[in-house]
Amino acid sequence: MSATPPSATIDSAASPDQLPAPLNDATPMFGAQVMSDGTTCFRLWAPSAPPSLALEIEGLAPIPLRPDATGWIHTRVDCPPGARYQYRLDTQRTVPDPASRRQADDVHGPSIVTASGGYAWSHPDWNGRPWEEAVVYEVHVGLADGYAGLQQRLPALAALGVTVVQLMPIADVSGQRNWGYDGVLPFAPNPRYGTPLQLKTLIDTAHGLGMSIMLDVVYNHFGPDGNYLALYAREFFRDDIQTPWGPAIDFRRPQVCRYFEENALYWLTEYRFDGLRLDAVHAIANPEWLPRLAHYVRSHIPASRHIHLVVENDDNRASLLRQGYDAQWNDDGHHVLHHLLTGETHGYYADYATEPTAMLARCLNTGFVYQGQPTLRDPARRRGEPTSGLPPTAFVLFLQNHDQVGNRAFGERLLTLANKRPAALRAAVALQLLTPQIPLIFMGEECGSVAPFLYFTDYRDPTLAQAVRDGRRREFDFGIRGQQPASQPLPDPNEAATYTASYPWVDTPDSTQWHEYYQALLAVRQHMIVPRLAGTHAEAAYVLGSSVVGAHWRMSDGARLSLYANLGDQDADSLQLEPPSDTAVLLFQSVAGACDALARACLPAACTVCLLEEAQ
Repeated sequence: MSATPPSATIDSAASPDQLPAPLNDATPMFGAQVMSDGTTCFRLWAPSAPPSLALEIEGLAPIPLRPDATGWIHTRVDCPPGARYQYRLDTQRTVPDPASRRQADDVHGPSIVTASGGYAWSHPDWNGRPWEEAVVYEVHVGLADGYAGLQQRLPALAALGVTVVQLMPIADVSGQRNWGYDGVLPFAPNPRYGTPLQLKTLIDTAHGLGMSIMLDVVYNHFGPDGNYLALYAREFFRDDIQTPWGPAIDFRRPQVCRYFEENALYWLTEYRFDGLRLDAVHAIANPEWLPRLAHYVRSHIPASRHIHLVVENDDNRASLLRQGYDAQWNDDGHHVLHHLLTGETHGYYADYATEPTAMLARCLNTGFVYQGQPTLRDPARRRGEPTSGLPPTAFVLFLQNHDQVGNRAFGERLLTLANKRPAALRAAVALQLLTPQIPLIFMGEECGSVAPFLYFTDYRDPTLAQAVRDGRRREFDFGIRGQQPASQPLPDPNEAATYTASYPWVDTPDSTQWHEYYQALLAVRQHMIVPRLAGTHAEAAYVLGSSVVGAHWRMSDGARLSLYANLGDQDADSLQLEPPSDTAVLLFQSVAGACDALARACLPAACTVCLLEEAQ
C-alpha cells in the first residue's frame, strides 16, 4: 500500500528556486518505525524507482511497492524489532534503507528494524551546559577504541577541564576505518565503534561527569561507496550544480530538507547529544535552508535543554550566527596563528601572510579576519560578512583540528612543524585558551602528541582505493596543503598502517608537562573567565610590534580582561601601551617575569600574559 503524507507534497506551481515552507510535525517520515500495535511502518521516498521495487523482510515474502504521485511509499508490516530488511530494485540489486537506524553488517547489506528508546538513562534530567562554558575536545571515536574506549577516557578529560566532547562523524560508512566524512547512512551509528547501547552509555556517562557531547554531521554530500539514493530517488540531487563529491544535494525539495531535519532531531533526541557541528556548510547549494534547520531543531527541543549548533563555513556567513547557530569554527584565527608559528605561506596561508599581526588583532577583536574583503588568492571574490554585534563566544578558536592536520600531506602536528619554537607554541596555546572565544582542542594536543593525523580509508573496491590515492597525490603535487618532500612517498590512505600511525595518545618525555600546562590554563579559564563570559564584548585589539598584539574585553560583571602576546623570537621593548593598573590581577604568564616586564612596557619573546582588572 502507499500513502502521501500531506505535509510532504511539492507545490507544482512554486518556483524551483524557492525553499519550501518548514514542516513542523516531528513524526518521522523516513525509515522503519515500530508502531504501538506491534507493526512496523516502512517509509521510503523513491520517486524514480523502477517498477520492480519491493520490500524484502527476512523470513517473509517480498512486498511489491509502488510510489504515489509524489514519490512516497508507505506500508505497514507485522514484523518485530530486529528484523532484517532491504529494498529490491531489480533482480540484480538490493539496497539498504537510506534512513536505516542500524545495519546488519556493512553499508551495502540489510538494515535492521530498530525501536526507539530501549535505554534507561541514568541522568534523565541532564539539560546540558551553557555555550559560554564550552571547552571543546574533538576526537575520532575509532582511534579512541570505540564508544567503550572513549567512555573510559572521559574522567581524565573532565579533570583536564574539557566540558564538551565533539565526536567526528559516526554515520555508517564503507569499510572498517574512515574519518567519517564519507558516511552514506546518516541515521545509522557506525557499528565498528560499538553498539547503539554503548553509544548511549558513552553519552550518559559524559552527562554524569558534567560534560556535554556534540556530534559532527555531514549534510553537504554523501560518501563515494554505498550511496544508492540516485538509483531510486535521483531527484534527491541537482543536475545543474556539481560539487567536489558529485551532484549537489537538492535542498529545494521538501522531502530532502525533511530527511536531514529528521536526522538532526534524531541524534538530539534518541541519543541525547547536546549539539551538532555541521561540516562545510558552504558546500550546501541552498544555504537558505540552514536557518530553517536551526528553527526546526529548536522548535522541537524543550527550551530547558542547552542545544548547541555550530557550523564550519568557509564563506564566513556571520548572519547565520544571528539565525539560530551558536558559533562557527574560526578558520581565519587558525590560519593567521599557523602562519605566525610556522611561516608557511602555501595554499590558503598566503591570504594571511601580509600584515599577519594586524590580522590576529582583528581576529581577537571581531572574530573573523575576512568580513567582506577580497583575498589575495581570489581578488574578485569578497569573502565573509560583518560580525558587528556578535559576542566572542560566536567563534570557535583552535590551533589544530582534523582538517588542518589531516589535510596535510603527512599529517604533521604543530609540535612537529614548530619544533624549533616550543615557547612560541606555548604562548599561542595560552592565547587560544584564555581569549573569550570558545577553545577547541584536537585529540592529543593535551599530551604534546607528535603522532601524525593522516587521511585514512578502507575501500574494498580497488578502483576506488586507487582513485583516492591518485586524488591525494594530485592535490599535494600542487602544494595545496603542506609540502611533500620529493624523496618521501605519500602515505597510502587505504593501508591499515596509515590508520594505526594516527593513534594520538603516545607518551613522550614532555607529555606530563603539556598535560599540566593545558590543565592549568583551563583551570584559569573555568574559575576566572567563564563565570564572567556571558555578555562579554571586545573593547579593542591592536598591534604593538612585529608579532606582538594586545587585546581587551569588557566582561559581564564590568571587569576588564587583557591579553598581551608576543609570538615572535625577539623581545619587544618600548611598547606603546598603557601600563597595567595596580589593581590588575595576573591570571597567567607563559614566561616567568613577563608580567613585570610588561609593567616596563616590554614583552619577552614567545610569551603570553593575561590580566584581569576588577570593575571599580
